[in-house]
Amino acid sequence: MNKSIKNDWENAFAQKSEAAFGEAFAEDVVLEAAVLNAPITGRENVRKIMGAASKIYESLTFTRSATSGLQEYKEWEAQTFGGVLLKGITVLTRSENQAIAHIAIHHRPLGGALKFSAVLRDSLHGEIDPSYFYSENIFKNLIGSDSYEQID
Repeated sequence: MNKSIKNDWENAFAQKSEAAFGEAFAEDVVLEAAVLNAPITGRENVRKIMGAASKIYESLTFTRSATSGLQEYKEWEAQTFGGVLLKGITVLTRSENQAIAHIAIHHRPLGGALKFSAVLRDSLHGEIDPSYFYSENIFKNLIGSDSYEQID
């Protein structure tokens, strides 16, 4: 695989640029993530989310990677929110022309992922439907408000 194509994902994070992400994506790219309530589709929407997400990270280091056919696996560590450590793995699936066609991003730990989702929601206010992201109301609707009171 061409080195510049292979590193387009990492380069887009380094640039923290919507445009750089957009150049790497297929028109019908699909983004699934632990910080999203449902998949996001389409280059324009995914470009916005990834551009905003890249700006939340104070630092991001890709620690390991592997490729199998059209899939790439990238482990990473990130600092956010004044030093909160997030770790995860991203699975990228490319089309035959090497554009990124599917993205699956898995953040951990849960508390950091939920905060990341809420901050991402707020940063994309008016651009992406907020129901895609974590909010206390969405959580209550998912499990039922009576059950939520028992969790506290």
